[in-house]
Amino acid sequence: MTVVLHPSVYFNTIGSHEPQLKVRDGDTIETSTVDARGWDRDGAQAAERGNPMTGPIYVESAAPGDTLEVVFDWIRPNRPWGWTSNVLAPNVVDPEAVQALPRSEIVRWTVDTDAGAAYPEQPTYGLSRLKLPLRPFLGCFGVAPARGQAISTATSGPYGGNMDYRGFTAGVRVLFPVQVEGALLHLGDGHALQGDGEIVGTGIEISMDVRFTVRVHKGRKIGWPRGETDSHLFCVGNARPLDQALQHATTEMALWLQQDYGLTVEEASQLLGQTVEYEIANVYNPAYSVVCKVPKSVLALLEEQL
Repeated sequence: MTVVLHPSVYFNTIGSHEPQLKVRDGDTIETSTVDARGWDRDGAQAAERGNPMTGPIYVESAAPGDTLEVVFDWIRPNRPWGWTSNVLAPNVVDPEAVQALPRSEIVRWTVDTDAGAAYPEQPTYGLSRLKLPLRPFLGCFGVAPARGQAISTATSGPYGGNMDYRGFTAGVRVLFPVQVEGALLHLGDGHALQGDGEIVGTGIEISMDVRFTVRVHKGRKIGWPRGETDSHLFCVGNARPLDQALQHATTEMALWLQQDYGLTVEEASQLLGQTVEYEIANVYNPAYSVVCKVPKSVLALLEEQL
């Protein structure tokens, strides 16, 4: 069944808030999100700034110890402009280079969905020919954490949150560990496109229309967000420092290979050692995000012998 949510309440934390919608396992939801400053499709201030979330959405039958699957059918910018910062974040350059950075300001970009491209609205000379392909995704989404916590949408953790991973596009299958009854799915922080790491502190921030389907995997326990594309399996670790985020992602992937492919610790280690791929999803937020990926072409070799 397809259910439509017209959001009127937004939260700047991910937690056990009053559900804005209740759905069943297998339902499809159509809704919208405002941008990171709370600006909606008309550019009006619809919510307080700081990654306001649509939801939460209560998924019936989801309980602690289960896994919630989310698959986006579409993630579409719903207005013709977005905004971004114009200066590298101080933490991604050498310390001696910080003082040379100009003051950070917000600049607008034209988002042409018909042409599938974005470009500066008032480009300076050096960027006058710049036109980039759209790659819309949600920077912040996830399920409520355990123990009644309500965690700022500025950061992320095992529950998901503000991971800012540019790979969370339409068609990707995402898995979250359920910590509370109903899972309580939150979503927002749409980006028309973004480079790896979110190194200016933003993508091209924009409001979105989204459509997605939820499924509950009963009794399937995972520790960190997982995902699947046409070409890869991946896991996301969220922490600071960066090496701890990598550790979480790698540990989760090693467990996945053992659970679903029957590998021993040694076998999983050998496979990862020679085939793993890493992406730095975010190095701006309070928790950094690292993605550990394994090509499905390699995993197909294992399936042939099962």
